[in-house]
Amino acid sequence: MTTEADRRLAALVVVLEARADPQRAATMVAYMKGHFAFLGIPSAERRAAQKEVLGDWKAPSAEDLAAFARGCWARDERELQYAACDTIVRHVNRLGPDALGLAEDLITTKPWWDTVDVLASRVVGPLAERPVIDRWLTSGDLWLERTAILHQLTYQERTDADFLFRACLTHAPSTEFFLRKAIGWALRQYARVDPDAVRTFVAAHADELSGLSKREALKRLT
Repeated sequence: MTTEADRRLAALVVVLEARADPQRAATMVAYMKGHFAFLGIPSAERRAAQKEVLGDWKAPSAEDLAAFARGCWARDERELQYAACDTIVRHVNRLGPDALGLAEDLITTKPWWDTVDVLASRVVGPLAERPVIDRWLTSGDLWLERTAILHQLTYQERTDADFLFRACLTHAPSTEFFLRKAIGWALRQYARVDPDAVRTFVAAHADELSGLSKREALKRLT
């Protein structure tokens, strides 16, 4: 049986494929280091196309949202994964009790910073449960670990500083660029709220944190 998610996805594919630009797609593929195929649609144009198909989808069920996201993830073209991210961010409070399970599947499937960082801050962040985040932090999966570090990016004064600092120290020894960068980014964001705490933390752990993490953390403080 065709579901509402199926219908929306099929219609979205049609309108996006009509806007495909092979020359621009080649540039996008190169920018993303060949990890994904692209139709070659700029973000503003893609979002306009999404609005045509999804703009009146006011109250999708959790089941339809999950099915739509998974359907987008099954497609080769990266623009479909971006559309899924935009859609579940828009309806994040409708995702239901399995939201973090869905997020974990999306984060670990076709993972790269372009989708992971959106999911981390705008889906996992609003719905985070500490036992899940603790598991991700030491999961051995790069992108779940990055998500655990970054999920509080929008929290501001609600940031759990103890967790943030613990997460940073957990991966301070890592040589992985995406974890070092995440540490610095998360600390820099928290420095907007408590710059002294970030300065103190970086100074106390200067020998443990990478140069990249320290530069990113202190970028707006020096």
